[in-house]
Amino acid sequence: MSSKDVRPSSAQSRQAWGLDPYASGGHARPDNQFDFGGPRDDPDLPSAMENDMYADSEPKRNNDVSPTTPKKSGGCWSCFTSGLRSLWATRQTEETKGNRELHVKTTLRELIIYLVFLVILCVVTFGMTSTTMYYYTKVMNDLFLDTVHSGGGTFRSITNVNDFWKFAKKPLLDGLYWETWYNNENVPNEQLGYIYYENKLLGVPRIRQLKVSTNSCQVHDDFKDVIRECFDSYSENLEDKTSEVSHANYTGWTYQTESQLDGSSYWGMLTTYSGSGYVQDLTGRKNTSAETIDYLFDNLWIQRGTRVVFIDFTVYNANINLFCVVRLVVEFPATGGAIPSYTFRTVKLIRYVTVTDYFILACEFIFVMFIVYYIVEEAIEIKKHKLSYLKSMWNILDIVVIIIAILCIVFDIYRTIVVDNKLKELLDNPDKYADFENLSYWQTRFDNAIAIAVFFAWIKIFKYISFNKTMTQLSSTLGKCAKDLAGFAVMFFIIFLAFTQLGYLLFGTQVKDFSNFQNSFFTLFRIILGDFDFHQLEAANRILGPIYFMLFVFFVFFVLINMFLAIINDTYSEVKGDMANQKNEFEMTDYFKRGYMKMVDKLNFKRDKIVDIQKALKNADINQDKQLDFEEWRQDLKTRGYADGEIEALFAKYDMDGDRVLDESEQKKLQADLNKEQDALNKEYEHLEKSGNRPGTARRSSSRVSFNDDSGEDSDDEDSGTKSSRSGRASNGVSYEEFTVLSRRVDRMEHSIGSIVSKIDAVLVKLEAMEKAKLKRRETMGKILDSITETDGNSDEAKREQMERLVREELERWDSETSFSPSGRGASPSSGTSARGVRSRSRPGSGQNEPDYFDRNYRV
Repeated sequence: MSSKDVRPSSAQSRQAWGLDPYASGGHARPDNQFDFGGPRDDPDLPSAMENDMYADSEPKRNNDVSPTTPKKSGGCWSCFTSGLRSLWATRQTEETKGNRELHVKTTLRELIIYLVFLVILCVVTFGMTSTTMYYYTKVMNDLFLDTVHSGGGTFRSITNVNDFWKFAKKPLLDGLYWETWYNNENVPNEQLGYIYYENKLLGVPRIRQLKVSTNSCQVHDDFKDVIRECFDSYSENLEDKTSEVSHANYTGWTYQTESQLDGSSYWGMLTTYSGSGYVQDLTGRKNTSAETIDYLFDNLWIQRGTRVVFIDFTVYNANINLFCVVRLVVEFPATGGAIPSYTFRTVKLIRYVTVTDYFILACEFIFVMFIVYYIVEEAIEIKKHKLSYLKSMWNILDIVVIIIAILCIVFDIYRTIVVDNKLKELLDNPDKYADFENLSYWQTRFDNAIAIAVFFAWIKIFKYISFNKTMTQLSSTLGKCAKDLAGFAVMFFIIFLAFTQLGYLLFGTQVKDFSNFQNSFFTLFRIILGDFDFHQLEAANRILGPIYFMLFVFFVFFVLINMFLAIINDTYSEVKGDMANQKNEFEMTDYFKRGYMKMVDKLNFKRDKIVDIQKALKNADINQDKQLDFEEWRQDLKTRGYADGEIEALFAKYDMDGDRVLDESEQKKLQADLNKEQDALNKEYEHLEKSGNRPGTARRSSSRVSFNDDSGEDSDDEDSGTKSSRSGRASNGVSYEEFTVLSRRVDRMEHSIGSIVSKIDAVLVKLEAMEKAKLKRRETMGKILDSITETDGNSDEAKREQMERLVREELERWDSETSFSPSGRGASPSSGTSARGVRSRSRPGSGQNEPDYFDRNYRV
């Protein structure tokens, strides 16, 4: 009987294979290897009888539900929770040591997410600064610090009280008030209050001083009659807090506390000053401000007890949306004279004005989401590893970055609120002092903190690229020589601090670089780097200066520094030698190359199948009647190495009328689907060409395995065999499709071997039962012999009869047991062996001839 006679019709075949849209709930089989209607959802190829089918291109009924559709365990919630958990999967939360593929994917996912975070962080950080800030600061510096006063000096060259007043009367007022154009015409009233005609002066400037009280220090008894007043160096508990009421229209002689002024302390060149003091605000016009300064000058506002004078004001440039908070400081030490210093803080306090600013705002929201993400990630890792989490330097770095980021986020919100309140208050009272000093101070701290966060964030990249041995050379070298460096550091700093103290004591009174312990410390570090002034040391002490310099250079520069370099070089050589014999944790290029070749193999596999089917459409119609029946179709594809399941399913998909023949229209539909699939493959090839070299066109082996047996029972074997012959590769490995087919083949082999093993187990159980029965029968025969031997008084004839009777009873009992055995096969095959077992038994105390005697009697 031909295969055509025994095969079902195409309509029945579609039902059998799950291809009829109205059979079995209207569901088609998944994972069709010849499904040209769209991409496959799952590239895997499970067992042949289940997945070598074809999805039906016809629409299914909306209300039909396949009774065989498997239910997903856990439902949507379990999928949601598992997907949510996978978002925070890291190498520290997942067991990736034994799974190389999972390790690579987890590392790449962590690296990609972190690179996105780093890009957002850089956008947010660099969005807060620009090169314009530097030029804005430079303009303000040049105007107030380098403008020459009537005495020929500048603010930088102030050395006494007289120089200060010269600066205050001319350069300060000229810089603050631009009331005429360059042609000496007056500026309109609506344009007054601008510096350089561009920078709006916010509020009015303020001058503040701090004084110490009279007799704040003790005079030696020998000088008490000569020196009647003494003014100590500044200290907050020595402040002069007395107020004079004789200057009614001026507040410069009224002491105000730090809370009244809403001020803050300031770290000057000599010491730290409080935010209180005697305050005098200037006005918004130049002439009235000049009168105020003249009045202060005439009434000796600066006295012997004055220790510092602050000049504060704030300007805003709307062109670049930047604030410049200026503080000019002149300290008057107890030694006399004056020491000028200054701070110019150019900050961006109004953050969101332009479109770019709002883009930065969106990035800041994304940054906050990333911080929340990393907080959850670190919490999961801490929960899993407990205190051992802190053993890793990278984990500590993660915590530091997160803490800095949280502080910056809180300050960003605080600054936005405070700036809005201050600007509203300033607009309501434009003639009041605009105090942006404290806010600008914390804004610079915010900028510094975010800069440190960016620095640590870049360093943290080494955490994710540590899989490469080249990338770990620095950390491995430092980690391996840490103990040696720690011992060397103790020795180095003992010698270094000894030279620091010696230099401070020898040259501190004459050389500025050694004027205090801190300056001396950093000066010696500069000498190590080659930045030094030997002539200053020589001028300070012609003998000890050169000796000090030469000893320091010899011991520190020639000895200690070279020891340090030797430790690093030796350890680096050792680490490099160790790494030369190691392999990378994984090669990134190999991973991407495998993925690329996997994609190429899939494309080649699909292309080969399309070519085979196109050839089958062209050559299978032997009689050229434009009617392709199933047998012609089957024979052609069988010679090309395809299994019966594949052939039957593809034919049934396009044989819509179920007549077992593909007519001209059905063939055209199949050809159209093939062309669509081929066009899609060509587009994928073009995409690969743009991304790199064209993939290899290695086709499957031209030698196909031809299967002549067309019986249904052999379809599995044919399928496994033919699949392994397709999609060959020119390389040493196997393609993804071949691997999948081989895996499926192994699964079927395991299933077959499992049934064989179960049968072998049953046989072994039976043999064990037979062995137990044999032992039991031997014991029974031994008892029979013992009972016969015990009857010594009987004759030989009586013993023979008794023995024969007992043996027959035992044999009948054996026959009855075997006849009712589960196998139903009659007598036990071990009966003969039982007799032999009886013959081989030797009774204790008997001779060797007794078994033969029993055997002769038994035969009788």
